[in-house]
Amino acid sequence: MPAKYRLGALDLAIISDGTFFQDAGAVFGIVPRIMWEGYAGQLDERHRMSLALNSVVLRSQGKLVLIETGVGDKPRTGRDNATPADQGNLLADLAKLGIRPEEVDIVINTHLHFDHCGWNTRYLDGNLSLTFPNAEYLITRAEWEAALNPNERTRATYLAENLAPLRDSDHLHLIDGEHRVTDEITIVPTPGHSEGHASVVLSSRGETAVYIGDMAQAVVQLERTAWVSSFDILPLVSMETKKAIVERAIEQGQVIISVHAPFPGVGRMTREGNFRKWVDLETEPA
Repeated sequence: MPAKYRLGALDLAIISDGTFFQDAGAVFGIVPRIMWEGYAGQLDERHRMSLALNSVVLRSQGKLVLIETGVGDKPRTGRDNATPADQGNLLADLAKLGIRPEEVDIVINTHLHFDHCGWNTRYLDGNLSLTFPNAEYLITRAEWEAALNPNERTRATYLAENLAPLRDSDHLHLIDGEHRVTDEITIVPTPGHSEGHASVVLSSRGETAVYIGDMAQAVVQLERTAWVSSFDILPLVSMETKKAIVERAIEQGQVIISVHAPFPGVGRMTREGNFRKWVDLETEPA
C-alpha cells in the first residue's frame, strides 16, 4: 500500500514499483566487503542485494506530479543483473490512490537509468507508447543527451525503449540548471551519479523534503559520504554533492526520500557526535 506523509500543506504518497536485485559489490564500489556486508541485508545466491523502487506522487498548485517511474513492465532480455523480484507495480499503486495514468500532469525523472524511468513508456496493443499520455516529462538536458549518446560504460542502463516515444513527442521538456516546477517543487542539479543527475526539492510552510534519486543506493552511503557506488560516473563529484545535501538536511531538519532504501525510504539525517545517522520517519495514520 502507498505510504502517506504530510509536508507543510502538501500531502505526499510514496508508491512502489517493487524491488529489484543488484550486485552488492557494484553498489558499494571500492569499499571492502568486510565493511559493507552488514549494511546490505540478505544477499541472494548470486551476491545481489535487494533495492526498493520508491516513487512520489503529489498534487501541487493544481498539478498532479509523479517523481520517478521505476523499472516498468517491459522485458529486459539479457539484462539479468537486475532480475525482477516483485516489480512493475507502479500503476497498481497509483490505482490504489484512485489515480489513472492519463490524470498525471507532470513526470519528473532524476535521471534516465532504466530503474528510474521504466514506466515512462509501455506497450499498448503492441505499440510502444507514453504511459502518461497527457503529462509533461521533465528531464535535464545533460541527462537526455547522455542517454541518447551512451558510451561503452553507460549503454546497458540507457534503454531506447524508455526514450524513443518521448523523443518523437511534444511531451518532453528539457531543463537546464535549477528549475521551478511549481512554487512548492524545484528540480536542482545534483551531479555525480551521472553528470545530468538531479534531485527534487519539495517545500511547503517552512518544511522541506528532498527526493535524492541515485545520490545513494543505500542509506549508509548518506551516513558515510565517502562510500560511493561503482555506478557513479563522477565519484568524487558524487561525494561532494552528498556532503552538501546531507549537511543541509541535518542543519535544516529536512526530510530525505530515498529511491532505493527499503520502502517507503523516508527519513531524516541526524548527527550523533562526529557521525551522521539516518532515522526512519513514521508514516501518517491511514
